[in-house]
Amino acid sequence: MAEKDFRSLSEEISSFCLVAEARSGTQVIQPFPRSPKLIRRTGAISPKPLELPVWLEDLKKERKRTEYHLESIKKRQANLNTSSEAMKQQVQECFEELLMALQRDEKAVLDMIEQDRRETSSKLNRILQDWNQHLGLLQKHISTIQSAQQSSAESMKQPFPEDFTSCHKKLDPAEEEIKMNEERIQKLMKVLRNISKDLKTQLQRKNLLLDSSNVVFDKRTCHKQIKVTSEGRGLCLSSEDCNIPNDPLRFDQLYCALGTVAVKSGQHYWEVDVHCCSSWAVGMAYGSLQRRGREKGAKLGRNRCSWSLEFQDGHLTAWHNDRHVALPVTAARAAPNRVGVFVKYQKGRLVFYDAETMRTLQEFSAVFDRAHHQFTEPLYPAFRFFSPKDKGHHHMEICNLSL
Repeated sequence: MAEKDFRSLSEEISSFCLVAEARSGTQVIQPFPRSPKLIRRTGAISPKPLELPVWLEDLKKERKRTEYHLESIKKRQANLNTSSEAMKQQVQECFEELLMALQRDEKAVLDMIEQDRRETSSKLNRILQDWNQHLGLLQKHISTIQSAQQSSAESMKQPFPEDFTSCHKKLDPAEEEIKMNEERIQKLMKVLRNISKDLKTQLQRKNLLLDSSNVVFDKRTCHKQIKVTSEGRGLCLSSEDCNIPNDPLRFDQLYCALGTVAVKSGQHYWEVDVHCCSSWAVGMAYGSLQRRGREKGAKLGRNRCSWSLEFQDGHLTAWHNDRHVALPVTAARAAPNRVGVFVKYQKGRLVFYDAETMRTLQEFSAVFDRAHHQFTEPLYPAFRFFSPKDKGHHHMEICNLSL
């Protein structure tokens, strides 16, 4: 074997050795980028002659595996375009069906209005014809009288027709009722506006539903007066303690509970039905949230470990780190019956929605802190009741968003 070929083979084998060391878990320390000295030093390794066939066979196997993997990636890349086009086609078909349904309904509504117009116009035409006949009769009688006035006295002795003096036509009150059914059209417009509003809401909600999470309550964290339904989706605050053992994760003073799902990455969305609860708090908390006592360290939104949307005494507020924002509650913007919670962990984003209208109630990002908002621990869904002595119901339910 020529010296030049042997040196080239040695360099190849040297590179393979580094790869083999990395795969075997052996720590390989090398600068980045690799220095020329290291390249020369690693290229100067002199393998034993008996090792060369083994290394060469391993290199060939690795080359074959690499070529196979490259072909697999190329196939995936080719299939990617095909899959993408198929997905686009499916989406287009869905939207076309929606559009066709809207167009059919639009045509039906417009046809209904046109039919009403035609029927009303036909009735008015008959009335117009009747009054035109009456007008013609009046013109005829007027002409007869005028002619009689200009004629001789002998012609005045000629008798007039019987209907000559009874030519007064009475107005029919039913004529005023002949018009298009405007009341029905106004009802239709209200229905269409509600449908349009609901459609816009659902279109906005659809992206969030793609990130829906299966949230259930963690019974170990619930206060002793909080009962959890068998499915783990319902909470009910009672006036008596439940017969449950003590647990270090349990809230001992505040009527709180956490969810079982730990959010560590990605995007997550769920909804909580609170319409059967007169006062409530829904939010997110780190697992390090205090569970003992009634101090701020254990209250949702009153510390750095938790964020909450709270409704109490008719006031809606958003809390974090013991700072709050008052949210308007009016007849037009009532307190939500269902709260949507969206978390984008890597971006440090937490948003509360009115899940029925998809109105953004509060977004936590850089609102409460000058620095960019970031999450530093796994997050858990958090819930709180207020005093059971308050009048009203005390029940929350996590909505089933399974598609």
